[in-house]
Amino acid sequence: MSSSESPHLSAAAVPRVGAVRAAEGERLHSVRLPGLSLAVRSRPAARPGLPPALYVHGLGGSSQNWSALMPLLDDLVHSEALDLPGFGDSPPPEDGAYSVTAHARAVIRYLDAAGRGPVHLFGNSLGGAITTRVAAVRPDLVRSLTLVSPALPELRVQRTAVPTALLALPGVAALFTRLTRDWSAEQRVRGVAGLCWGDPERVTPEGFAAAVAEMEHRQALPHFWDAMARSTRGIVDAYTLGGQHGLWRQAERVLAPTLLVYGGRDQLVSARMAERAARSFRGSRLLTLPDAGHVAMMEYPDLVATAFHDLVRDLATAAARADGTDRNAGGRDSGRATVGPSGTDESADAQTGS
Repeated sequence: MSSSESPHLSAAAVPRVGAVRAAEGERLHSVRLPGLSLAVRSRPAARPGLPPALYVHGLGGSSQNWSALMPLLDDLVHSEALDLPGFGDSPPPEDGAYSVTAHARAVIRYLDAAGRGPVHLFGNSLGGAITTRVAAVRPDLVRSLTLVSPALPELRVQRTAVPTALLALPGVAALFTRLTRDWSAEQRVRGVAGLCWGDPERVTPEGFAAAVAEMEHRQALPHFWDAMARSTRGIVDAYTLGGQHGLWRQAERVLAPTLLVYGGRDQLVSARMAERAARSFRGSRLLTLPDAGHVAMMEYPDLVATAFHDLVRDLATAAARADGTDRNAGGRDSGRATVGPSGTDESADAQTGS
C-alpha cells in the first residue's frame, strides 16, 4: 500500500491513507483537491491504452465494495474507485456538505483535475444517484453509465429501508451510536450483510474478515456517523427535489449508454423501480438478478461483468458501423434480461438481434 499524489492534482499535504485492505493488484493513494481530500483505490488495465473507469460506492460503503468486480474488467478498463468525502479513508469535506449535489461535485472535481474523462462511470445505491447527476450535468465526462440498485426516488419506500432513512432525523445517529456502543464489528457486519445481501451465506470467509477489518477502521473514525447521517439527509432531500433538479428528470437527460442492474431481493431499493428506470434512461439495458440484494457487484460480480462486457462490445460495434468499417459484426441490442444465479438467461423478453 502506498500514499501518493496524482501528478495532475495539487501537491498540498494529504492525510495519510489508513490501514485498510488492498486486494491483490490494487493500489491505494490519496489526492488533494481544494476543500477536500479523496482516497482512491486503483487497478491498472491488462494492457496500456484502455479507457478509464470510475466507481462510486453507496451509503456507508467504500471503494472496497468494488474490489470483486474490478479485476473482472481488467481487459476493458483502467479502474479507479473513490472513497466519497467522509467515507472509507477520505476525511470529511471542509465545508461539511454531504448532499447528493455536493458528492457529485466532488466526483466532477476529481475527474476534471485528473483529466480522466470521459470514463465508464459506475454507481451503487447513493453512488447511483450521484453518478446519475454527474452524467446529467457533465455528459462530456461520461462514456457509459452502470447503475447497481441506484437510489432514485420511490413513492412507496420499502419498510426495510425505513430504519436507514431515519438516520436523516436530527439526533438519531447519536442515539443509535449510544444504543449500539457494545456491538462488536462482527455483529455490525452481520447486520449489514443481512440487510444488503440477497443471501448473506454467500459472503465468503475472506470477504467477511475484510468487512470486519473495515468496520473496525470505521468505528475508530469520529466523523463516521455524522457522515452517514448527513449523507442520508442528502438522499432524502434529493428525493424531494422537483423540476430540472429532480433525479428522475436528470435520468431522462442522461445521454450516455446506461446499464441498469437490480436485485430481486433488494431490501433498500425496490426491484419494482427497474422498469421505471429502464424507461427513464434512454436506450438503456436492464439486468435483473432475482437472487441478488442491494450490492449485486459484490454478490454476483461475474454476471455484472458479463453485462458490462456486452455493453462495451455493442458500443464498439455501433461505433465501427458508424465509421463504415464493420459490415458483418453482430451484437446484442439494448434489452431486458433476467439472469439466474447460474448465469443463464431466464427472461422471456431478453432480446437479441439488431
